[in-house]
Amino acid sequence: MSIRNMMDSNFQHFNAGELTKMSSSLVNHLESGGKLFITLAGAMSTAGIGKLLAPMIREGHVAGISCTGANLEEDIFRMIAFPHYTSIDNWRGLSLEDEAELLSKKMNRVTDICIPEAEAIRTLEPHLLQVWKNASRNGIRQLPHLYFYDVLQNESLLKSSEGDQEASWVLAAAQTNLPLFVPGWEDSTMGNIFAAHSIEAEVDSDCILSGIEYMKQLATWYEGQERPLAFLQIGGGIAGDFPICVVPMLNQDLERDVPLWSWFGQISESRPSYGGYSGAPPSEKITWGKIDTSTPMFVVESDATIVAPLLFAYILNL
Repeated sequence: MSIRNMMDSNFQHFNAGELTKMSSSLVNHLESGGKLFITLAGAMSTAGIGKLLAPMIREGHVAGISCTGANLEEDIFRMIAFPHYTSIDNWRGLSLEDEAELLSKKMNRVTDICIPEAEAIRTLEPHLLQVWKNASRNGIRQLPHLYFYDVLQNESLLKSSEGDQEASWVLAAAQTNLPLFVPGWEDSTMGNIFAAHSIEAEVDSDCILSGIEYMKQLATWYEGQERPLAFLQIGGGIAGDFPICVVPMLNQDLERDVPLWSWFGQISESRPSYGGYSGAPPSEKITWGKIDTSTPMFVVESDATIVAPLLFAYILNL
């Protein structure tokens, strides 16, 4: 039995039923000629979402992705160094001394998995530093993710990577030149490292274009889309709020006439009553001019590390 058949047969009520309805509706959207725009918050890359997101990209279902700086870099960390990652079985039971020991071993913990600083972070750093320095010398200014794309064209990095390249969604995005939008990139490990090299005057901070440039690029890109765009928000925060706002910006601030997002789905465990964007329901977005009353809307209130792989597997009909 395929995952699609299993979900259709057994995921019928509550969050499970909502996921099946969301999945079926999204398949209909794609089969009708639409495309999918995905936003990634949290630590989805470290959770291994690339195993199914990379095939989604390669099969042409994805029109673009907005992600945090952490998701951008952590996918590449995983591709470079996954055999050196350490899994923590009883992570809830770690003592403060256990945490300090992980620090001494330079193992950066994300819930139950540790990213090795030497094999992942410090291995990627010199490759990025080289392209940042080259840009600084030559007056080149680029969006942050384009430097990552440049690095992924470097055969030496790919040859030395020890993880599964087929499971890297950023590599798949680079190979297909997929539009990426990484608002707030400076809030990431590599963003911090870039700032450090800038403080040391090794690189020119102006070689990295700002988030405003991302919004300008997003606006141009959105206006050029000829297919209906579905908006899938995995988590919340800046990765989701930034790109969805391009529609009211174009229509209300620039007084242009672009279509609203044609489909909306959200995977979140946050509650609306807390006032955070991550838990805001689709209906609230109507008031901002992002979607309207006719837009198909779905919310699955559950763990995205479980729900998103099931959704992608349903679309891929695995």
